[in-house]
Amino acid sequence: MFNGIIYKTGTIIKIDKRKNGINLFLRTELKLSKNNIGMSISCDGVCLTLISCKRGIIEFFLSKETLNRSKFKKIKKGEKINLETPLKKGQDISGHICQGHVDTTAKLINKINKDKAYIFEFLIDNNYQKLLVEKASISINGVSLTISKISGKKFQIWIIPHTLKLTNLSNLKIKDIVNIEIDILSKYVKKYINEKE
Repeated sequence: MFNGIIYKTGTIIKIDKRKNGINLFLRTELKLSKNNIGMSISCDGVCLTLISCKRGIIEFFLSKETLNRSKFKKIKKGEKINLETPLKKGQDISGHICQGHVDTTAKLINKINKDKAYIFEFLIDNNYQKLLVEKASISINGVSLTISKISGKKFQIWIIPHTLKLTNLSNLKIKDIVNIEIDILSKYVKKYINEKE
């Protein structure tokens, strides 16, 4: 369980292709040790299991299912990844509850500068657009954000300078793909209503 508040990132330094997925190696300043092997870590919003850790290099295995559902199917060396360790008992939740179960991806189609902040506009598949709610939370590349506007298959979010500074959202370019996790409350309410109909 995560809350979408990012303080550290990692840079992809190596990608090993396997028969059933890939092994991903990141260099990071996130404080981890061999004692943390087996820990779940949010990597751009995807909950992955740490399988090795040595001198600031961390390793994860991504299955074909994970690759098919996320932006990682087109990941490249040198890309920056948002990292978050799981919530601890008693820790404040500053964002919203994120499971690390990415639902789909979205494409950045517009960036509008507003003073030092930005409005980002994304295009999402219609099946998932139905689950979006204005002013509700959404996880984009593992970052907890608020939906400010929905228009058809498009939705907008505001990103403040602090978030841009600490995350890889500052590197996004038009047509880039991001990981999306819909607010779990929206999904449960939608499922409940569908079952009642």
